[in-house]
Amino acid sequence: MAVEATTSARRKVVIVGGGFAGLTAATKLAKADVDVTVLDRHNYHCFQPLLYQVATAELSPADIAWPIRHVLRRQKNARVLLGDVTAIDVEGRKVVADTGTFEFDELILATGARHSYFGNDDWEKSAPGLKRIEDATIIRRRLLMAFERAELSENPAERESLLTFAIVGAGPTGVELAGAIIEVARQVMPSEFRHIDPRTARVILIEAGPRVLPAFPEALTDYTRRSLEKMGVEVMTDTRVTHVDDKGVDLANGRLDAATVIWAAGVIASPAGRWLGAETDRAGRVIVQPNLTVPGHENIFVVGDTATAKRPDGQDVPGVAPAAKQMGAYVADVIASRVRGAVPPPAFHYRHQGDVATIGRRSAVIKMPYMNLTGFTAWLVWCVAHIYFLIGARNRIAVAFKWVWDFMTFQRGARLITDQRDQI
Repeated sequence: MAVEATTSARRKVVIVGGGFAGLTAATKLAKADVDVTVLDRHNYHCFQPLLYQVATAELSPADIAWPIRHVLRRQKNARVLLGDVTAIDVEGRKVVADTGTFEFDELILATGARHSYFGNDDWEKSAPGLKRIEDATIIRRRLLMAFERAELSENPAERESLLTFAIVGAGPTGVELAGAIIEVARQVMPSEFRHIDPRTARVILIEAGPRVLPAFPEALTDYTRRSLEKMGVEVMTDTRVTHVDDKGVDLANGRLDAATVIWAAGVIASPAGRWLGAETDRAGRVIVQPNLTVPGHENIFVVGDTATAKRPDGQDVPGVAPAAKQMGAYVADVIASRVRGAVPPPAFHYRHQGDVATIGRRSAVIKMPYMNLTGFTAWLVWCVAHIYFLIGARNRIAVAFKWVWDFMTFQRGARLITDQRDQI
């Protein structure tokens, strides 16, 4: 494996990961006197907050993903390379990937996180999580195929299992999936099937803790639960999953037969901490210093879901898109300041802008620093915020038009069953 050749005397910044943190850092370094290399295993940036809408056939993958090369096409000091990182030579300042070895002066690790099965990784085949475009299309296939197989089945017990959808984990992703799936079953599918009534489908949201959306105030979680149950979702709190297989889940208090199980119960960081030999928390996130560097290595930054950073009140910075973008911008500022010989900015300070979760087609909850919103008003704010953060005018217009059309017609045009195999 050859080391990349370079003749540039400028400092080399390698960014591993083209998500919110990595892409923000790259764009913020556009005017810095550095050469930027963005290295990712995929050639696209994915807008993860809307992955659940791909999984439930509201949007197509192209609506929420953009080629990284296109995003950075006008940035002359940036290049984009495909590669799956396997190791980091900290002392030699090299990133080792399956496509080559890349030297760096400064390194930004923004490699994100994957769903965690809390030591039960064999459950992944039966209960896919939702972190990538591939995950979303797998879930979409399983969701749509469940209705197709139920239409063909003559066995009542089999039909009931096929029309039972279990979602493990009642955080924002679980709540959003539950609301979207019940709407597909109750509002989109009924007129299209002749042998089954999709409205009889069961959507069951399972949470080990005492309430849904545990990070939200109790008043908002109560509202969310009432809204979900009014829509037809069965909410099971204080219910621990003990086993998952292709036919359903074992619960602490019994068995639930469900042909489709979706995992939304937790995340674990990428192997970045292992690559670096750095201290990590229980979720595998690298414990960083106030300036987001790895202790003992001032030229290596870890950001986004890969890092554990503290807020002034001692709480962890949440693993959400706004936090990742703020981290990416901060690190770029630190690097640019160092290159100019200026004083770097003080410690990273996360500016919390609020928490949001959509419940259905016209309802959401929003927790902001000084007020809370629920219902249709919150849903409108959620729509505007998500459209604003999409990349590119075409995507903003396409998604906005799609949402308005679907709101009026109850249609979902992305209901395609592709030939993608269920390989996680």
